[in-house]
Amino acid sequence: MSAAAPPVSQALARIAASRTTAMTDRAIALRAAGRDIISLSVGEPDFATPDHVLAAAKAALDAGETKYTAVGGTARMKAAAALHFARDLAIAVPSEQVTISAGGKQAIFHALLATLDPGDEVLIPAPWWVSYPEIVRFAGGTVVPLPTAATGGFRITAAQLAAAITPRTRWLLLNSPGNPTGATYPAEELQALGAVLRAHPQVLVLSDDIYAPLRYTPGRHATLAVECPDLSDRVLTVSGVSKSHAMTGFRIGVAAGPAWLIAAMEKLQSHSSGNPCSVSQAAAVAAFEGPQDFLAAWCERFRARRDRVVAGINAIPGLSTPVPDGAFYCMIDAAPLMDRFGDDNALALHLLDHGVAIVAASGFGGRDGFRISFAADEAKLDEALDRIAAAVA
Repeated sequence: MSAAAPPVSQALARIAASRTTAMTDRAIALRAAGRDIISLSVGEPDFATPDHVLAAAKAALDAGETKYTAVGGTARMKAAAALHFARDLAIAVPSEQVTISAGGKQAIFHALLATLDPGDEVLIPAPWWVSYPEIVRFAGGTVVPLPTAATGGFRITAAQLAAAITPRTRWLLLNSPGNPTGATYPAEELQALGAVLRAHPQVLVLSDDIYAPLRYTPGRHATLAVECPDLSDRVLTVSGVSKSHAMTGFRIGVAAGPAWLIAAMEKLQSHSSGNPCSVSQAAAVAAFEGPQDFLAAWCERFRARRDRVVAGINAIPGLSTPVPDGAFYCMIDAAPLMDRFGDDNALALHLLDHGVAIVAASGFGGRDGFRISFAADEAKLDEALDRIAAAVA
């Protein structure tokens, strides 16, 4: 007789493991077993981390910068993050209202855990990034999905927001450009959402702008704290270096918001991880303060890959995808294939059997489809598209 499984907390039992990391781990295991697997499941640039960033990390090691720092980041790191918010997002914020974390995910986790009580409602546009609802549930909050569709650009409307807000609503989560859809909110739509929010002062807004440098539409990036400055005292903007500077393994996220919320997040961080990695902070300072000219070339490379994947997917019978405005993902509609496969999880396993790792749409609060990342080189993308076409033929 096997021993009973050790009990876990109710909070942990409320959440599921990340579907994106689960598929990535499975692809790694299959490769280790000798299988030829192309992984399009992970949101990670395939470009090398810029040389000046690596040089800064090495210099920090040589200088012995391997000790504790302030919990919320070094003074120079906070100043560099404030520079990033001002230069790249047009958010003027003092460094005292900036905090540094071990990745953007930790910043979101701390913000929600520090502010949610059982029964508090969090509005999340769906499809959503996989960790949003799980963090809310872990914190004891109630997830309120706001469904979107490709026909509406995968964006919520002001009327939809107004209808969803109740006295228990505590947060609205916005992600622009979005994961998994690539949806980007234009300024006028953010202003319309802001007009609704003004009537509900209890609602905080988390604006996840980590993909802002990877946009394919003309004009500047729009974000709520800029479009509705009178709401900035209840907007937390999250960013980082993982996607823009190919620094996923460095684990540095940055967040800017009202002083009381930043203090609450740092209080929690003082008991969770403590300070972010000192060497990673030095590298992130170089990322924000150093040259940014390479970003335009990276963005054009991603744009070309996007167009390649969109054309390839739309040429496969039974599959279709809109053109994403930003980030490096396509959300694929496979509804015509569901009679054959039953659900999108079965389709995802079928594609994995044919050598392509993707993530089912149901992992993002969607259905009848899957997300692929085009953050892979062109040869891999072409081969993956051929395998997908053969798998569903």
